[in-house]
Amino acid sequence: MPLTPTDKIWMDGDFVDWADATVHVLTHTMHYGTGVFEGIRAYRTPNGVAVFRLRDHIKRLFASAKVFMIDIPYTVDELVDATIALVRVNGLDDGCYIRPLVYLGYGEMGLNPIPCPVKVSIAAWPWGTYLGDEGVANGVSTKISSWRRHDPNAVPTAAKGTGMYVNSSLAKMEALRGGYDEAILLSADGNVSECTGENIFIVLNGHLVTPHTSDSGALAGITQRSVETIARDLGYEVVYEQMIRTDLYAAEEAFLTGTAAEVVPIRSVDDRDVGTGKPGPITKQLQQAYFSTVRGEIDRYKDWLDYVR
Repeated sequence: MPLTPTDKIWMDGDFVDWADATVHVLTHTMHYGTGVFEGIRAYRTPNGVAVFRLRDHIKRLFASAKVFMIDIPYTVDELVDATIALVRVNGLDDGCYIRPLVYLGYGEMGLNPIPCPVKVSIAAWPWGTYLGDEGVANGVSTKISSWRRHDPNAVPTAAKGTGMYVNSSLAKMEALRGGYDEAILLSADGNVSECTGENIFIVLNGHLVTPHTSDSGALAGITQRSVETIARDLGYEVVYEQMIRTDLYAAEEAFLTGTAAEVVPIRSVDDRDVGTGKPGPITKQLQQAYFSTVRGEIDRYKDWLDYVR
């Protein structure tokens, strides 16, 4: 999806013109992928634009940085305030996608990242539905990727690290070139892990199942946890357990969750229809509840919103 430039990007405490938000070609993270990031969305609500679960995202950014032994030179509160200010400065009243990035800058080269300066940027821009309006409405086609998800003892899958997403990009390209919308990666031991940038849920016997993050290599998703809470509040049982690929084929319903993708039904896996091949009733109910939540229409979840005033 093409980028729509906005006026300013926040870089190390300053608002920089979009076109001037550049780095040196010898920036360390460009060469070795040692950096961490987040994806966050803001939505238009009846009380103005609001960022969804902003503090949770920034806290996860810090947790990822800790795993990579990167000391962020700001506090959580400072980056929360910078994000809100950025959305306000750019006048993104209809909502936007937000990308905080912590990276290692210019000045050192080699595999030892410790001496490198730590830099922080936050960008925000209007961004539509990641997997398309058709996917949100009618579901996406998926395939099991030939690429495996990282082993957690090879790279830290609990962290949202920049270089680790080469794995996801390879799986995504394979799926798209094969005529599918999205890929599903298996863990090192062959169990279902996650999609290229989303967690996965299935409906079996009327309850929701999603893979363990601790042993599948899947990232613990903030949207995943939000949907879990909404589902339980609606009376559904949600369990984290090991899942194999045939569970996907046998599922009554399936959907994926992520900040960029939001909540998207899965209509097929490996050319096998999931259920009827159309979004199921539980998926549609959760999808509607999620969109109502992020738009500030459900009072019980309003604590998840940081308003930009």
